[in-house]
Amino acid sequence: MSALAPGGTIGILGGGQLGRMLAHAAEQLGFDVAIYTDEQDSPAARVSALTVIADYQDVEELTAFAQRVDVITTEFENVPAQTAEALIAGGARVAPNPHALAVAQDRFDEKSYFQSAGIDTPPFAAVSSQEELEAAVAEIGLPAILKTRRLGYDGRGQIRLLTSDDVAGAYGKLGAPGILEGFCNFVCEISIIAARGQDGAIAYFDLCENEHAGGILSRTQAPARVSELVEVNAREAIKRVLEAFDYVGVLTIEFFVMDDGSLVANEMAPRVHNSGHWTIEGALTSQFEQHIRAIAGWPLGPTTRVADCEMFNLIGEQALDWEKLAADPNTRLHLYGKRDARTGRKMGHVTKLKLR
Repeated sequence: MSALAPGGTIGILGGGQLGRMLAHAAEQLGFDVAIYTDEQDSPAARVSALTVIADYQDVEELTAFAQRVDVITTEFENVPAQTAEALIAGGARVAPNPHALAVAQDRFDEKSYFQSAGIDTPPFAAVSSQEELEAAVAEIGLPAILKTRRLGYDGRGQIRLLTSDDVAGAYGKLGAPGILEGFCNFVCEISIIAARGQDGAIAYFDLCENEHAGGILSRTQAPARVSELVEVNAREAIKRVLEAFDYVGVLTIEFFVMDDGSLVANEMAPRVHNSGHWTIEGALTSQFEQHIRAIAGWPLGPTTRVADCEMFNLIGEQALDWEKLAADPNTRLHLYGKRDARTGRKMGHVTKLKLR
């Protein structure tokens, strides 16, 4: 396909902060942005040229939206894969493709896919009843974590099982088909973020190291404190996934690094990722610009890291300290325009650069 010229319109399914930052990047490259969301007053809509508020299953609205844009992408992985399929059936250009979305939307399918690609995962089992949960615990052991197969993020839809008392009645508390995963005694968690262009070219960002609090990403530092071999292995793993999906755009895989340096895949995200926010100031091309370049058919940009970086999420009321954060000369502040600073809600982030 030919590259999309400046002046074209990028359609984004989803109206959250990732869509907002994608819109900023698209604007920088001369594109207009149209948002399709089921959310009123979304952060992305307020910085975009056009917003359609409709259900993701509304084929008529989706078809009309597709006719107003040149290429369509997603800003969160829980946009139904059927939505992307309907758009493609109507002649729209969509990236990433529905297959990648579908696999990432189901934790059991995702772990199964990793294993089929030769990528290690924690031990896991699908559970659809309390009896199946108990059988899975007997096989996998404790401690373990019970997760919904679908629609879980930022610690939602997860129950930690440390003792047999935690297992009793746990499936009823989960309230949906689940997956039981064994705990990994890991040294650290890392993310690898890479992009694949329409021409098959792949560009990798430096590995970053993540810390979580309450199931939500709290801090990311780049580069990750891991060996060169870990980076080589992470790049090889994500390359296999990108090529197997014939993927176009930015993809992220989170790994646990074990004490022997081996990698265990936690999950993937077929989109730009929270752990890549450091790239806005810390790399020659941000993950957001890179994604727009890829889906528009442009050459991928250089991913060279220009500084060591720390990125901190602002969760809930932490964002209310914006005046203090804005006054810190060593901090770059990003706020997402969300109206209510609710507990557990990502309101923004700050990045600190250690210039070389």
